[in-house]
Amino acid sequence: MAHKAAFFDVDGTLTTERVWKGILEYFKQHNQRRFLQRWFWYYHAPHYLLHKAGLISQGRFRTAWAAHLAWFLRGSTAEQAQAIWDWVTNEYLTPFWRADALQLVKDHKAAGDLVVLVSAGLTPLQADIAHHVGADLAVGTDPALRNGRYTGGLAGPVCIDEQKALLSKAALAAGGHQIDYAASTAYADSRTDLNLLEMVGKPVAFYPDEHLKPIAQQRGWAIVEQASDPSS
Repeated sequence: MAHKAAFFDVDGTLTTERVWKGILEYFKQHNQRRFLQRWFWYYHAPHYLLHKAGLISQGRFRTAWAAHLAWFLRGSTAEQAQAIWDWVTNEYLTPFWRADALQLVKDHKAAGDLVVLVSAGLTPLQADIAHHVGADLAVGTDPALRNGRYTGGLAGPVCIDEQKALLSKAALAAGGHQIDYAASTAYADSRTDLNLLEMVGKPVAFYPDEHLKPIAQQRGWAIVEQASDPSS
């Protein structure tokens, strides 16, 4: 029997801050990989400017950005990297959780829905976040391991644009989950989440950015732009 699922983007949906910043902040706070931190910014600054000028797409810019976060793991074991994920989830993100999004996770869980986090971020971190918020599954960008250590590369595509839907369906099928996608819901904030939103019968533009909002309005999708005030 097919079940309903609730898919949540993470950056900008579950949080008000970009989760990738927590990875860089971890290395800054712990005074590690200082040259790599500088190189990461130097490498991506021109691409950011090209994106802001409309010369490259949001998806292209974010794909490279997400892929290169794996550089920071090079040489680490999964056990060593766990310290990064725990710090980002339990310390860095503490002031940035969206209370209304976390309540939606609880509501879907209470309704018996399978809750899935889907993000371009590195999968081990997304799994840590999923455990923290009570989600059932995390789908993300897989960093490559060789001989028990991260290589600094990826083991598959970046989980963005069309890959959000493809990787979500593959992960659910691999886990033996039969999903009624027409009855399922997705919450996301960016145009790079468009395929994830199109995958379900109940798409919700959740605090949408300037690119996603007009698309959601044109298609008549539900839009959430601010938390309701329970005292009103």
